[in-house]
Amino acid sequence: MQRTILATAFAAVTAASMTTAVQADTWRMATKMPVDSPEGQLFQHFAERVDDYTDGELTIQMFPNEQLGKEDAVLEQLQSGVVTIYAESFAFMKRWEPRLAWVVAPFAFDDQAHWSRFMNSELVDGWFASAAEQSGIVPLGDPSAIIRGPYRVLVSNTPVNSLDDVAGLKMRMPANQLLMKTWDNLGAQVMTLPWTEVYQSISKDIVQAVTSPASMVEAMRFNEVAPFIARTNEYYQSVGFMTNQAAFEALDEETREGLMRAYRETGQESQTAMAEIASASLERMQHNGVTYTELDTQPFIDRTRERYQRLDAEGELPDGFLQSVQDTRTAAK
Repeated sequence: MQRTILATAFAAVTAASMTTAVQADTWRMATKMPVDSPEGQLFQHFAERVDDYTDGELTIQMFPNEQLGKEDAVLEQLQSGVVTIYAESFAFMKRWEPRLAWVVAPFAFDDQAHWSRFMNSELVDGWFASAAEQSGIVPLGDPSAIIRGPYRVLVSNTPVNSLDDVAGLKMRMPANQLLMKTWDNLGAQVMTLPWTEVYQSISKDIVQAVTSPASMVEAMRFNEVAPFIARTNEYYQSVGFMTNQAAFEALDEETREGLMRAYRETGQESQTAMAEIASASLERMQHNGVTYTELDTQPFIDRTRERYQRLDAEGELPDGFLQSVQDTRTAAK
């Protein structure tokens, strides 16, 4: 009986504190990344900028390391307004708009600039609008602004020097059918695991490899159990600041302007910081025994392109996807 009373009292205090936080314009921001990781530091800079540019009218409270749960749990909290920003891949919004899985289409884009133009195309704008209608969740600003990477690598406990070496490789993938089927088509043996379980799974040889942003390999200590790194440029990716639309629209104009200024400047910082971090990290890891390879990705691109063409002929691709990829290949004149 005493335990029940205490539990009820604790719940009431928690609810009251949450209500007070919302009234005080405190936004909860959830992320998978450790505080001291490159992305974790970037998020902290964003929070500091928000506090500065809004004169303390809006505070960002950080919850790193999946403290609030895995993707599905956090997305539900984001939808309900308990969480206000979830800093992760926009591909997770596929639960409301399946076509958003294609924002991380592997081996489809020539470079970061090509992908950024695609992310700001009318096609992708329509996908985000569709997701927002069902979820009440929107991107905070340019969806390609805060880069993740700046490029992707394959980290493995066995050498991968060509497409042939992928055959039979036990690879960790997120629960994303597009990515899973792409690597299955390339010959890998795909398994789904949470990001935070990769290190232990490789150490036990449950999986042999994972794809990762280059800047996150050392932060996640993957190099300790997987000393082979191969650059794949698998896809280009941003850290999507998925935002509760109602909370954003409730901000007064001045506070909203401060928030967006912080977002834009954090995006600008990410462009240079992630490249510098990745370069320095790779140099350290090579000094400590990691083997680094820049793969010839053309065989990966060719095989994946053939698959896309088959899917398109079968009506399995989103309408307009391949055309938009082509249209955004070069900048508008």
